[in-house]
Amino acid sequence: MHEAALHAVGTMLAATGRKPGLVVEIGGKDINGSVRPLFGEPYVAVDVRPGPGVDVVADGATYRPELSAAMVVCCEVLEHTPDGAAICANACAMLEPGGVFFLTAAGEGRAPHSAVDGGPLPEGEFYANVTRPMLEAWLAPFAAGTIAENQTTGDIYAIAVKGDA
Repeated sequence: MHEAALHAVGTMLAATGRKPGLVVEIGGKDINGSVRPLFGEPYVAVDVRPGPGVDVVADGATYRPELSAAMVVCCEVLEHTPDGAAICANACAMLEPGGVFFLTAAGEGRAPHSAVDGGPLPEGEFYANVTRPMLEAWLAPFAAGTIAENQTTGDIYAIAVKGDA
């Protein structure tokens, strides 16, 4: 998690004006920083690999908490998986009505990097920068959403809200 993405999540969280209930983080392994301190408890960090900050080893495309989440966070994950659409759909499914989804990803122009350690991309590891059209399609299940791009860092950010029905 680089500083600009961390700042973006903090700004999006403050804009909601909501005190979170259960927060689920998809891709919660702390490689170089975490958004966890922004939210408080209860908080469940899910990742496909065990490591620092991981509470549950599971696939973010299929994991479901016992209770609906007030917020779901997915930071710097979607560029590392071919399952971006499934992860976003699952985030919507695990949210309570009116729940909020926060997302940061490597947008167009960001250099490829490994999901394992943030270093150079090893041969055979999936990587694809996330574009605005991809993210618009992936966020279609949500009732409302906003996408922003940071041209300086090559980031793309989104906040989306699950409908009340």
